Amino acid sequence: MPWEYTVYIPNDPRAVRICRHTLRDILTTHHLPALIEPAELLASELLGNAIRHTKGPAALKLRQAGPSFRLGAWDSDPTPPTTAPQGDESGRRPAPRTGLRRRLGLVPGQRLGRQVRLVRTRSPAQLT
Repeated sequence: MPWEYTVYIPNDPRAVRICRHTLRDILTTHHLPALIEPAELLASELLGNAIRHTKGPAALKLRQAGPSFRLGAWDSDPTPPTTAPQGDESGRRPAPRTGLRRRLGLVPGQRLGRQVRLVRTRSPAQLT
């Protein structure tokens, strides 16, 4: 059965930790323990960047439908994130390198901000 969650957070660095714990609870409840660690890492990076580089709120969006798992982060800045030069840790990078990373990009049609999302497609046997 498909499911979807959105967790809105204020522009407060402490909110990233709260979102990680919520993400862990959601994935545990839906019997997806293999996704917990890489999803937490990716969510921390995306939400941390949103909090660090924007002034408004942010959101974590999760969706599971069939073999597709989506994790996205939304923030109120409409400009696309940039990739930092090699060795520069201060720029906006779209995501860390994790085993979860498959397809990452901006969601088209965002009018009041931007959403960066990851999509991972797995076989139905891997989802249980």
